[in-house]
Amino acid sequence: MDNDLFDATLLRSTLERAGSHGWRRTTVVDAARDAGLSLETARKRFACKTKLLFTLGRLADESALVEDETQGSVRDRLFDMLMRRLDVFQQYREGVRSVLRALPTDPVLAVLLGGATLESMKWIATAAGVDTTGLAGALRLQALVGAWTLTLRTWDRDDSADMGLTMAALEEALKRAGRFVSFGPEASEPTAPAGHGHDTDPLVDLPLEPSA
Repeated sequence: MDNDLFDATLLRSTLERAGSHGWRRTTVVDAARDAGLSLETARKRFACKTKLLFTLGRLADESALVEDETQGSVRDRLFDMLMRRLDVFQQYREGVRSVLRALPTDPVLAVLLGGATLESMKWIATAAGVDTTGLAGALRLQALVGAWTLTLRTWDRDDSADMGLTMAALEEALKRAGRFVSFGPEASEPTAPAGHGHDTDPLVDLPLEPSA
């Protein structure tokens, strides 16, 4: 088994176990045993389970950053990339939700994932054509992190198969962020890009709460 397949298998096993037992009660040892993987290799590649979450983030970023033919405004491109990132999270839904439940009582994990998220948003913003340099760029980046955070909260409670509420939340969050910072030239009011493959209802009412 090559490293990529090993990592993917262990990641899925870990998040499946987290979905049923909770993130705090999940160990790499148990997840490796569940999947029939070598404990020696698991220890060598993932000394702590948080590294598996970094692997998930990398996979989500790789999906988001796939070069495509998306047209439209910068905000359209941000929408499309962030939804592709959430599509990866959706594959591990219950496990990711268990991690979100653990964050309020695990400040170290919250700081580590916060830093990783900031770096992910910088890659996505830059790929979409957002200038992230200087003070203005830092404000744009923080606005994008805020939009992602609000959207992730909606995704956490969105049990629909097509993630309709989540798409509507992301569109609204990007609009709100755009009232405070300019991400870039806007070709038109963004709607769900046709290339993403989800349907959305523009009449959905969004109960978005302020970011913590």
